[in-house]
Amino acid sequence: MSVNKVILVGRLGKDPETRFTSGGQAVCNFTMATDETYKDRNGERQKRTEWHRIVLWGKLAEIAQQYLKKGHLVYIEGRIQQRQWDDPKTQQKRTSVDIVGNVMRMLTSRAESVAAGARASGGGSYGSPGGGGGGFDSEGPAPPADDAVGPEVTDEDIPF
Repeated sequence: MSVNKVILVGRLGKDPETRFTSGGQAVCNFTMATDETYKDRNGERQKRTEWHRIVLWGKLAEIAQQYLKKGHLVYIEGRIQQRQWDDPKTQQKRTSVDIVGNVMRMLTSRAESVAAGARASGGGSYGSPGGGGGGFDSEGPAPPADDAVGPEVTDEDIPF
């Protein structure tokens, strides 16, 4: 048995970029930062930031493009996928590690979004068990409760 599952809570490093395959399926890419705080040998608090490349497909990609902006806090659940390609500039084989998300929960409150000058982004959870499509996932797991997540979500917060 094997498991390939990732859960991340972090902030977008840039606005999502969405393209469409020749078959018309949306694919959205963005970077996401997660932080870790620890004490070094001298007892001083240090902060380490990890950057992750996120890939969303289908309806989930379209929702991300419409509602997410740089700096928004988001919960992503998915799997790790490694891909390789030949770099045309250096003629060398390159490797990239992506997180292919199948559940997304927007954690930035509507008030924070509007205050930041972005479009409103409620607090809905989106995804599909198969990892490819979209739809509302009312049974998706909640993000860790160690940080304040935001106000409780009502039906009015869901963008569709």
